[in-house]
This record gives sequence, C-alpha cells and structure tokens, in this order.
Amino acid sequence: MFSSKLGKVVRINEDHPSYQELTVLVDGGEAKAIAYPELTGPVRAGDGVWLNTSAVELNLGTGGYHFVHGIVGTQDRVFKPQGHIMKLRYTPWQLAVQAAEEEGARGHQLLKGFTSLAGTPVIVATLHSMLVPAVLAFHAVAPGRRVVYLMTDGAALPLSFSKVVRQLKAQRLLLCTITAGHAFGGDLETVNVYSGLALAKTMVAADLIIVAMGPGIVGTGTKYGFSGIEQAYILEAVEKMGGLPIAVPRISFADPRPRHFGLSHHSQTVLGELTYATAYLGLPRWDEEKQRLLVDQFRDSGLTRHHLYKVEIPAVAQLMADHNLEITTMGRAYRDDPAFFEAAAAAGVLAAAFTRAEKPSLPVWPGEE
Repeated sequence: MFSSKLGKVVRINEDHPSYQELTVLVDGGEAKAIAYPELTGPVRAGDGVWLNTSAVELNLGTGGYHFVHGIVGTQDRVFKPQGHIMKLRYTPWQLAVQAAEEEGARGHQLLKGFTSLAGTPVIVATLHSMLVPAVLAFHAVAPGRRVVYLMTDGAALPLSFSKVVRQLKAQRLLLCTITAGHAFGGDLETVNVYSGLALAKTMVAADLIIVAMGPGIVGTGTKYGFSGIEQAYILEAVEKMGGLPIAVPRISFADPRPRHFGLSHHSQTVLGELTYATAYLGLPRWDEEKQRLLVDQFRDSGLTRHHLYKVEIPAVAQLMADHNLEITTMGRAYRDDPAFFEAAAAAGVLAAAFTRAEKPSLPVWPGEE
C-alpha cells in the first residue's frame, strides 16, 4: 500500500525531458514533488496531480519529495514505443524501451559476438555516493578516458533522479549511462547487468565501467538484508566475463552506528563471506589508529584473500570543488566523513593504474606496520 493525496502544481522548478521537480499545494501547504514524464506524461503548472506521499510520511531519505503517480484530467495518450522490452513489468507504470540487446537493435549482434571484457577495470560500488569520487579520481590520474556508468535496479529506478549523473555527463566525465534490469532512463537500456557489462565494452569501448545502484540503498540492520549485497554477484560477473573486478569497500570513521564504523558490516559480509570473486581493492593511508582498526577488521572478516594495494589519492575535496559537485552520504559531506569518499576515490586511482599498465607496480596494503 502507499499513501495517495490530491495536490495542485504551483510551479515547475526544474524541467528536463525525463525529470520534473515541482512545488505542489497539498494538505493546505506547499511541498516538493517529482514527476517522471516517461511514467505520467509531462506535468504543467496548474495541473491537479495524484501524489504518492508515503516516503515523506515515513520520513525516509528521499529529500522530502512526494512523487506524482497520475495527472488529473489528462486525455488519452497514444505513444509509439521504440522497442518491445517492458520495464516495471506488470505494474500500472510499465514502460516499453528499446533494450540494446533486442532483435533489430545494434547491440543484438554485438552481444552475440562478445567473448570477454578483456581485462577492462570495473569498479563495483554499493552506494550511489561512491560514484563521484571514483570518477573524479580516475580522471585525475587517467584523463580523457571513456567512462561508462552502469546503474543497477537495487535502489532508485529512474536514472534521472540522480542530479550528479546529469552533472557528470554535462562535464563529459561520464561518456555513457546504462540502466539494467528495471532501472530505466540510461543512454542504453539492458535486460540485466551481464549484458550491460558486455555492451559497455562492445558498443561504447569503455576504458572504465562503474557499476552501482542509484540513490536510495535499502538496509535493515541485519547481516543479509541490504540491497548493496548485489556487489557480491556483480564482482563475480566481472571476473567470469574477463574483467578486472575492483570493489569499493564501505569505510567510515564518522558513522555513529557500530556496524558501519571502520569497515562496514556490508563490506565484511559481501567481500569476506559471499562473493567467490577475488577482488582488487585500493586503500589510502590513514592515521595509525584507524589503520590498525581496519587491518584487524580485514583480517577477522576474511578480506585479506583479495588483492589489496596502497594508493596515493588526489585531494578529493578539491576535486569536487573544482567540478562544482557537492555530495553527501547518509547526510554527511566530505568534511564530516572523509574516509568514506577517500575509499571510493582510491578505487578510481587503482582503476586508472590498471588502465595505464596491465600489471602496474603498486605496494601492497597495509605494508609495514
């Protein structure tokens, strides 16, 4: 069930072909709302709209937005779908897309001829907020390379919900976006992550592929009940398909929850217990106390079987400022939780090293203590 209330559009604050940010009048006051024209058709000022208000009522991390799920009084609309693959299947909002793999699409034959990712570095992250520092650090070390973002359906399904993806594309830091599974709105639509990886290589000739969900990871405080658990099978997919699987560990020294302090229990579960892949991790140098905690956590949770490297990272805060990109994780900015962003940047640096040399000479982590 979801809560539904009738509102009226007061004004449109942002208007993109696949995303509209609105001010609406609901319950006698103004509120923020989002419409996805691909699902509802475009919204205009003055329209009556049906709003899904559940997330705001539950105080979830959606930024305080309601979501438009219908427009009052709109006429019947006839559309001409370009493809035959349905996303959001068997819901009132199912939409037809042209999947890059389907018959008649260019990717169909390319996928049939795919053999290997041929050592392409693939960064696999668990949170959307890891995307920006990884991309920026990669370009700082290996500028001018072709970077593809493959968004899974583990969190937000519309790619257009991510403002940082629009910014990264506008600055040509992302060449192409791919939305896999029920995620939609990418430059390429694919049926699953495996075909998304293959087409990132064959259609786009990616130098780096970054796989991560959109905003809105789900967690329950239990060992297996979080959507970032997808990192386990994606690392395996990369390894099986001949790519170089680079994992971003979730690290924080500012999270007040003990299960996420230091090396998060999410990373301990995925990388220490669940994935069969042997992943590559880049780790910066932190102060002695933090380093000692991480060494103990890596050893105790079984992460030392992976390839662990020490890397020198660029100034992450300066990189984000230079590109006018402000991001937070769980409400914390870089100044509040630098280790989180530095761990993601380290993955970008490691990927750049493998892009520039097949077997780069890198010191192992943690090295001499």
